[in-house]
Amino acid sequence: MQSLMVDFIISLDGYAAADGWPGFWGMEGPEYLGWLDDGSEKEHISLMGATTYRLMSRFAADMPDETGLAELTAMPKVVFSSTLRQPLSWANTELVTGDAVEAVRDMKQHASRPLRTIGSLSLSRSLLKAGLVDRFRLVVFPVITGATGKGRIFDEYPDISLELVESRTFDGRLQLLDYIPTILEGPPSTR
Repeated sequence: MQSLMVDFIISLDGYAAADGWPGFWGMEGPEYLGWLDDGSEKEHISLMGATTYRLMSRFAADMPDETGLAELTAMPKVVFSSTLRQPLSWANTELVTGDAVEAVRDMKQHASRPLRTIGSLSLSRSLLKAGLVDRFRLVVFPVITGATGKGRIFDEYPDISLELVESRTFDGRLQLLDYIPTILEGPPSTR
């Protein structure tokens, strides 16, 4: 069985992006970018929703030789959408129009590589609620984007306990936090 990782980059206050801010909040450094280019970070199937697909495929079309985008283009990708139609323009992308939870449940049983989300807040939320997520990884950028932030990552999530299995600091400021998630029925008992 393959594992599924939800993988987010976030501001300290839990936003996925912010109006007017550059990618990575302008704080990507050589150590972090080197880690992203590491071969072991590329051996998976990328899962995404339609909004993330539209954004990332547009970036890939506009900057095809950009190292990270070229490598992502070469990787297998699955997009879950009821609004997109075949044929998809981004190479190596499969469209799934049915139930994402059931499709990912099947992929975990039969895929040739581990699975990992790219952004896709609602897709990640639904996979977590369904109990399909094996790892929950965040790279926290040391910015607070309360006035301009968009895409609050944790809204509508169930209560979850997180067991830290790895942590790392990149470029003296970015924090990687890798957890095993466990969905809780509610707050822990005080007894």
